[in-house]
Amino acid sequence: MQDQAHPETWWAQFPPSSDRFDPAYLVDGLGDLIIRKVSAPLLRQEVKIATDVVVRGLNRPGNAELAGLASAAATRLATTLERMAERSTGSISTVEAAAMSHALHGRYARAATEAESFVGTQPLLRVFLAALRLERFDIPLALRLLEADRAPEEAVRSGLLIGRYSWWPSWLLHIVTERALAGTLDEETIAALDRCAYADLSPFQARLARRLLSGEAGLLATAAERLEGLGEREAADRLRDGDLNAVALAARLVPR
Repeated sequence: MQDQAHPETWWAQFPPSSDRFDPAYLVDGLGDLIIRKVSAPLLRQEVKIATDVVVRGLNRPGNAELAGLASAAATRLATTLERMAERSTGSISTVEAAAMSHALHGRYARAATEAESFVGTQPLLRVFLAALRLERFDIPLALRLLEADRAPEEAVRSGLLIGRYSWWPSWLLHIVTERALAGTLDEETIAALDRCAYADLSPFQARLARRLLSGEAGLLATAAERLEGLGEREAADRLRDGDLNAVALAARLVPR
């Protein structure tokens, strides 16, 4: 994925994808990326102060006093930017501060869209993904999917699916990653692959399973014939039909 402007609708897909979304973490992370880009020292200081106040309020959502202070700080920064725009001579850029102002008002998607050009896509993605606060979540895989132009919803879903199975052997994780990138990863596939992970396979059997999962036609035919010869006709038919559940059985029946 090149650093390119994504629309607000794209960035807006991230927060709803997790019921543990942490706005305080997101605003704090956006502040780390954006505030340093504000060139005017006095404006940069005001943005920093406003960000700190808003983050404190977001960290304690039930505190009415902090919420009031946060609202006032965000409003004060917006008023400053409006005043600067009215008096603008073009000598001071307010683009960066304006992006942060959107974040302080809860307009996270718009903040990201406006900041993307001067912060970069990857740093923003890392902050958004981390702010989801998801346990057993494969952030590197989600980033790879996003780099491959997958929708945020799909990237988060796949990251969650694979994050649950980080204990799987590396050869199987490689297969899963390939399927995720190809857009063919779902709960049913994960369940079938999980049986391969639990199967007690020797290194040779694991290599065979990987080739079967990769869809090698000749090997699939040979493995199906072997299953038939061992009286596993139903499993052989399922293997020919592409049923991943039969892969583990086919691999285990090969001499170790």
